[in-house]
Amino acid sequence: MSSLQLPVIDLSAADRGPQARALLHAQLHSAAHDVGFFQLTGHGVTEAETAALNSTMRAFFALPEADRLAIDNVNSPHFRGYTRIGDERTGGSQDWRDQLDIGAERPARIPAPGEPGYWWLEGPNQWPAALPQLRTAALAWIDRLGAVAERLLHELLVSIGAPEDFYDHLFGDRAHIHLKLVRYPGSAADGGGQGVGAHKDYGFLTLLHQDSVGGLQVEREDGVFHDVPPMPGAFVVNLGELLEVATDGYLKATHHRVVSPPGATERFSVPFFYNPRLDARVEPLAFPYAAHAPGATADPANPLFAEYGRNELKGKLRAHPLVAARHHAELLEPAA
Repeated sequence: MSSLQLPVIDLSAADRGPQARALLHAQLHSAAHDVGFFQLTGHGVTEAETAALNSTMRAFFALPEADRLAIDNVNSPHFRGYTRIGDERTGGSQDWRDQLDIGAERPARIPAPGEPGYWWLEGPNQWPAALPQLRTAALAWIDRLGAVAERLLHELLVSIGAPEDFYDHLFGDRAHIHLKLVRYPGSAADGGGQGVGAHKDYGFLTLLHQDSVGGLQVEREDGVFHDVPPMPGAFVVNLGELLEVATDGYLKATHHRVVSPPGATERFSVPFFYNPRLDARVEPLAFPYAAHAPGATADPANPLFAEYGRNELKGKLRAHPLVAARHHAELLEPAA
């Protein structure tokens, strides 16, 4: 498998005067239009902040299995908590990883009769009693990366000639942000290499912190999945399908996957998903390059809905069949 390094974007250039910011916008425009993925530096997140999250995450996965299973996501109708190795699926196949899913800390939202089922996705997180510091570390990371993602989205919109605050009203204090702490334990016993199957993300932006092991692969313009070598201190950023649809394909959401590390090698990663409110309807973006948009990619097997929450719920029901069967049988599509 070859590697083709992603564009590198220095967000701090926005603070170094008009010329540096103009160059930033040119680079960001090209990366978002041509690739849909890039490495982000100059984001302001310090090595100490990252080290604190890493040590807490590793401490969680080092807990006895009983402590992790005490917050099994099967117990949560909101799809929060710990997912055992092989219990999540992408493209119908098992992902060989375990993880902890965390969102904004909010009271349970149980849909009233006639309300959309996606309101189930709001609710409290599950936290391990044996590691109380995890709650503080994870929620601090959410706040930190939420601010980085907001700033990055503003600069991205400006880079294609759109108002920087065009989508601000879709976020606010009800944004459906999402954090995963992920461990890949090595190759599956059957030799399967799917850490995570090929997919696109649903929302606006994903910021990924990955360790030095590697395994992330991105589909490039040649149709080949290329390795993304880890870059110390950088976040791997990719655009989600909402930005592709909003720009009629001018901005690119790209397929990506994770190949399991060899043998018993562990890999750790922390993806942060910057998503709008569940009831947000994403209107088309008005920008000068709209006439050059090729049209958004359509997948008949996975259609996108106008309300963001419908897409998120559909993905959760497919990815977590055990949670869906226990809590949301009425939301599942009948078998053909």
